[in-house]
Amino acid sequence: MHAIAITLLIIVSIALIIVVLLQSGKSAGLSGAISGGAEQLFGKQKARGMDLVLNRITIVLSVLFFVLTMAVAFFEV
Repeated sequence: MHAIAITLLIIVSIALIIVVLLQSGKSAGLSGAISGGAEQLFGKQKARGMDLVLNRITIVLSVLFFVLTMAVAFFEV
């Protein structure tokens, strides 16, 4: 069971890295980092199309990564 969890964790990790790298940048430079976070927080920039799909895949993969990490730690006996 430990080997299966490790294998799935590696696959999910690689997929998460690829999906994050495929996403477009939300801000440009330091000024965008300061004001861009506030605009995204209040919903002025909504993801559409492929950005929305990549955003949801990132959320699913990150939750799966967390669960698999706990599973690897649990089955490491």
